[in-house]
Amino acid sequence: MNKMTFPNACQVMRWHFHPLGFEATMDAPRSMIVRLFDRASGETLLAIAGIPCAAIMAATDVERIIEAVEAEMDTFNLGLPVLRDAV
Repeated sequence: MNKMTFPNACQVMRWHFHPLGFEATMDAPRSMIVRLFDRASGETLLAIAGIPCAAIMAATDVERIIEAVEAEMDTFNLGLPVLRDAV
């Protein structure tokens, strides 16, 4: 099982959501706040609080977080064809 630190997990998520901007901070020992934003304008497109996480996470946990963020993107109908085409 691959494990990574919180900063490394955040880097994986930055790469995944590129070309959008991605920020994540731990707001408690076991949860985080995620923000996706337009890199050009700095405008926040989506912010989610209370996502379960840890200081050291398995790769499957990072995948779960990515899937949760993508589900929220779909819920708010952000579309974001640039992101969908990049994958």
